[in-house]
Amino acid sequence: MRAAMYRNFHQEAFSRAYIHAVVAAAGFKYSDGPLPDDDHVDVTVTSRGPMGLIRSPKLDIQVKCKLGSPDGDLIPYALGVDDYEGLRHLDYGSPRILVVVFVPADTVQWTQHGDDGLMLRYCGYWISLRGRPEITNKTTVTVHLPRANRFGVAELTQLMARIGRKESL
Repeated sequence: MRAAMYRNFHQEAFSRAYIHAVVAAAGFKYSDGPLPDDDHVDVTVTSRGPMGLIRSPKLDIQVKCKLGSPDGDLIPYALGVDDYEGLRHLDYGSPRILVVVFVPADTVQWTQHGDDGLMLRYCGYWISLRGRPEITNKTTVTVHLPRANRFGVAELTQLMARIGRKESL
């Protein structure tokens, strides 16, 4: 039990670091979600100043981490029903997305570094569950992350621009 619990904290820390690196490289602000974590927001990304129709747009993110490399054009992920419910509603003040960061099973392979840089393995993918239907499942619901929805600098910049234009995600 202790090893599994430690692995969960390890995965959470790495997935937040991945998000933080992308946010910093994109030039946005990163902040951890409010404590206690009871609203399904792990990270908030904000932009300073006007960005289209909205000044200082904001994006809330629920972050998960999964062992193994993603496979296929639609990547299945078993999301807890409580988290699903926390992401699907239409009436939040700012958009919410789920980001799942995939990592190798061997933690030693999560990073590779040398004089020419630092590489984080593998990759994060995002999905908006906004407007999804209520479900009857009791524990998990499988969501499918489009491989095209990579969570990187260009993609985050596009997401923030869409929020600035008041477009749905």
